[in-house]
Amino acid sequence: MSLLRLDGLEAGYGDLTAIRGVSLEVHAGEIVALIGSNGAGKTTTLRAVSGLIPLRRGAIELDGRRLAGLTPAAIVAGGVAHVPEGRQLFPTMTVLENLELGARTPESRARRAETLERVYALFPRLAERRRQLAGTLSGGEQQMAAIGRALMARPRLLMLDEPSLGLAPVVLAAIFQNLAAINRDGVTILLVEQNVLRALRLSHRAYVIENGAIALAGPSAALLADERIKRAYLGR
Repeated sequence: MSLLRLDGLEAGYGDLTAIRGVSLEVHAGEIVALIGSNGAGKTTTLRAVSGLIPLRRGAIELDGRRLAGLTPAAIVAGGVAHVPEGRQLFPTMTVLENLELGARTPESRARRAETLERVYALFPRLAERRRQLAGTLSGGEQQMAAIGRALMARPRLLMLDEPSLGLAPVVLAAIFQNLAAINRDGVTILLVEQNVLRALRLSHRAYVIENGAIALAGPSAALLADERIKRAYLGR
């Protein structure tokens, strides 16, 4: 059953159309990767789902409910959390304060303590650093905090934009292990990621976006074996 469905999305910035006719589905319980080169339209797609940019054409449905025209806050309340590229933490606030900002809906505020314990169990480093200013964290710790903040909203769908950006390989491996654990806990994930090998190894299915349009889609294992993917993204 589709949790998220995009049908013929067109969106952009000013006179620039960044995505054209983008259609995809994310089923409940899946990890779905959206891969492609810089400027292909990956970030724009996530921003359209989150209500951060308006649709020009097409439809977005979450559990059959149309999201077009809803505010970003209403979309979060509906069960969607977005971890943006670059983390976008508040650097002069503590880790704990940043995490607590993620619990914005009445339900998530009521269960804030419970969810915070879950986040600390996933990311013990955040518990150790909870009184530290977010701006003084390492890149990996900041990414943990950004994911933790999103989880505080208790989302059904977690969208992540380039979580590997700027991370050392050992830290990146740990982050992806955490994403697998989050998915096992029942959170559906839509992952935008330039590290194609890791994205395909983690995800169940994937879409390839090129020049603002979906160019290829299928099970991640099949795309890993596809010669076009190997040549274009894996250097093989």
